[in-house]
Amino acid sequence: MEQSLRIFLAQYDLCVGDIDGNSRRVLAAATEAAAAGAHVVLLPELALAGYPPEDLLFHSGFRRQVQAAMQRLCADAPPTVDLVVGYPEYRDKEIYNSAAVIRGGRVYANHRKQALPNYRVFDEKRYFKAGTAPTLLDVQGARVALLVCEDLWEAEPARAAHAAGAEALLVVNASPFQMRKQQERESVARQRVTEVGLPLIYVNLVGGQDELVFDGNSFVMSAEGLVTQRLPAWTEASAIVEVVRREGRLIPVPGPIAPELSEEASVYGALVMGVRDYVGKHRFPGVVMGLSGGIDSALTLAIAVDALGADHVHAVMMPSRYTSQMSLDDAKAQAEGLGVRYSVISIEDMFATTQEALKEQFAGRPWDASEENIQSRCRGVLLMGISNKTGAMLLTTGNKSEMAVGYATLYGDMAGGFAPIKDLSKLLVYRLANYRNAVSAAIPARVIERPPSAELREDQKDTDSLPPYDVLDPILEAFIEEDLSVDEIAARGFDRATVGRVLEMVKRNEYKRRQAPPGIRISGRAFGRDWRYPITSGYRSR
Repeated sequence: MEQSLRIFLAQYDLCVGDIDGNSRRVLAAATEAAAAGAHVVLLPELALAGYPPEDLLFHSGFRRQVQAAMQRLCADAPPTVDLVVGYPEYRDKEIYNSAAVIRGGRVYANHRKQALPNYRVFDEKRYFKAGTAPTLLDVQGARVALLVCEDLWEAEPARAAHAAGAEALLVVNASPFQMRKQQERESVARQRVTEVGLPLIYVNLVGGQDELVFDGNSFVMSAEGLVTQRLPAWTEASAIVEVVRREGRLIPVPGPIAPELSEEASVYGALVMGVRDYVGKHRFPGVVMGLSGGIDSALTLAIAVDALGADHVHAVMMPSRYTSQMSLDDAKAQAEGLGVRYSVISIEDMFATTQEALKEQFAGRPWDASEENIQSRCRGVLLMGISNKTGAMLLTTGNKSEMAVGYATLYGDMAGGFAPIKDLSKLLVYRLANYRNAVSAAIPARVIERPPSAELREDQKDTDSLPPYDVLDPILEAFIEEDLSVDEIAARGFDRATVGRVLEMVKRNEYKRRQAPPGIRISGRAFGRDWRYPITSGYRSR
């Protein structure tokens, strides 16, 4: 008779700082796992605290809540299942990113994360001390090793576990999403399992936390590097993983394999999840946003409706003398098609009154961006007024291309609480709009096809101020994500003067980005926690 080890994967959406709520979910997972006949239940990295808890870790009240919750879990966890729960472990003046095994009413084993990431969105060395040894667990006659997230991305922790006698690797993770991340994860996992000849069971966090989103996509991989089971992306899920011993080796029994999503579907899922969790975890009753008839606000509206439902979305068109009839028609058509509340509030009187008030100050000076920005700020005043009065959060609609070069107005279209498409290049905005329409019609075709314009003066086009987006976006990607110089980017076939101008615009507008609302990270480097350029700098690109 084959010996079987049953592992329950709990791919859950947990909330940073909600120790009581998270501990209830951990206990519920253990109870469900025990009822399903599982021997081990795996939850994501730092499941008890949520990830990343950041400077909450230093707060004495947070520490006391974590410790009390661990005591409750030890007392209440079902005795028939080993509960593997991630938590911040406090030892004297040190903090460890640990995974505890609760068995028999106590912490039976404890793995301290050995590899602490300190790059891009991670700065775990600010908080944690690294563990130094593998942690093995005997269960159902099998020797399994615990790893925590980054432990898998470096070779030594898995090698040390194998040398200590491990027969399988159990990995708990809070691995944030970015484009093509699942392929990268599985590639790294494949490298590890083939190096040590052991199967791997990988559980990941799902959900949104400020700028980060976690996609789930938990999976099981054989010692030969084949995915034998995968949970879906962008949804909570649980599954039993069965592992059997054959010819002296542990072998995962094949289970359901959720399909890999296309890049567009994966990014769109990230945006929907990010908006849903940001609004929901902050307990906002809904959102309000400006709808201009342009592509950015059109995509943002579709995301908001898919995330929250039409009843929780209020779209506001705020025309001026420069708003085209096409914009009015297209905005109305989209709002009515998606079934959201729709309002039209003209800014013309506000704009005229502001111009009159500034008449003496502006005397003798030509029309320029000052008047354009006044229009944007009039709209910001209206939207923030609605937000304050109703409690609905204001979504901003700017994209990464605009944020990079400062093609946005402080206290105008940048005003708001959350920026769903902040990390999308303009070209990616168009791709996602077409993707969303392929699922079901949501954005009028004319919105996608027309040349983009802020409509803040007569016959205005984005290309009046910026290079075409098929030129601008590759330059920005090379600078922001690859850190290339002017000469290196120009060597790819771009006009050197254009490259130099774009890079100077990026650096000159850092002060704006520091005042922008948070937004969902989907690229290899987003403006926010993994972009730390100085505002004041004498550096000039060459």
